[in-house]
Amino acid sequence: MSGKNKFGFAPLGTATPSKRRTREPGPMGAAVRDVAENLQETTEAKIEQRRRNAEDAKTFRQAQGEGRVLYQIPLGDIFTDDLPRDRLALEEVAQSDEMEELKSSIRDRGQREPVEVYVGPNGQYQLKKGWRRYTALSQLFTETKDQRFGTITARIESGDGDRISRYVDMVEENVVREDLSFAEMAQVAITAARDAGVDEVDPAELVSRLYSALHKTKRSYIKSFVFLLNALGDDLKWPKAIPRNLGVDASRALRSPDQADALCVKLATSASAEDQNAVLREFVETSQKSSTSTSAKTPAEPKQKFEFHVGKTKVTARQGECRIVSEVDFATLPKKQLEDAVRAFEEALKGGPRIR
Repeated sequence: MSGKNKFGFAPLGTATPSKRRTREPGPMGAAVRDVAENLQETTEAKIEQRRRNAEDAKTFRQAQGEGRVLYQIPLGDIFTDDLPRDRLALEEVAQSDEMEELKSSIRDRGQREPVEVYVGPNGQYQLKKGWRRYTALSQLFTETKDQRFGTITARIESGDGDRISRYVDMVEENVVREDLSFAEMAQVAITAARDAGVDEVDPAELVSRLYSALHKTKRSYIKSFVFLLNALGDDLKWPKAIPRNLGVDASRALRSPDQADALCVKLATSASAEDQNAVLREFVETSQKSSTSTSAKTPAEPKQKFEFHVGKTKVTARQGECRIVSEVDFATLPKKQLEDAVRAFEEALKGGPRIR
């Protein structure tokens, strides 16, 4: 008897299970699948590459903002006329044996250390650090015309650097290497004090800011040379040749403008650095003998210094010095007006007629 009813359907659960048919993709299907898989892999790779590029760009921008990116800049695009150098007798340094040694090193091994530049007021690159490397490369390029020496590896200052910070950066590496004389370090402070972009007009005060990394004893030596260079001016023809102790002793021995004038007359006749130093030693010895004999007769008077204000003007008075700090921009006043003011000041000190 058939298991099917009159409608031709068998009872549920009695049907013979059919064999499942497996279908392999044809050539076209396989190709489409491969293309889809490759497209997915390519898309993921591109997404990962874009992520890496974004991270690299962020890292680069951060390094660029911190001044850690190095550039190859043509020598002709860098100028040295905005920031005064921290060396005296630059021509002498440029022609020295040490410069020839540096040139030989760069010729054989290339530039090992980058210089530092900043964008000056006129939009041009100005040299901040690395004058010796810049000079050595310039001389090599002039001598050989080799394009290897026509560019310089440089780090560009990030942000808007203030003037005093640029002075500090300029002297920093030479101070660390002990490559600057006390006279040169003093001259930097004197030059910076005359710079319109620096807010401090007292070079002795600037010493503490420019050379804050140095021990206070060294800073006191530099201040002594600041006083000596200011007092003797251009009559001190070879300041770099003055030993530290001689410069400090000469500075301490100078107590009056008359002494400075007499010493300048003798220094003006010096024909060499040795003659100059001999004059200074004689001055120190004479002053020490005079001081010893005077102190034996009368007790030494302590040094005095006092400050007071006249309106908004601050006055600091000490032996041989009267410092006036005011909101007035004295550099913009006519020279005649300043001369009249100083003359009136001197007359008042002498007890002359008072200006009302």
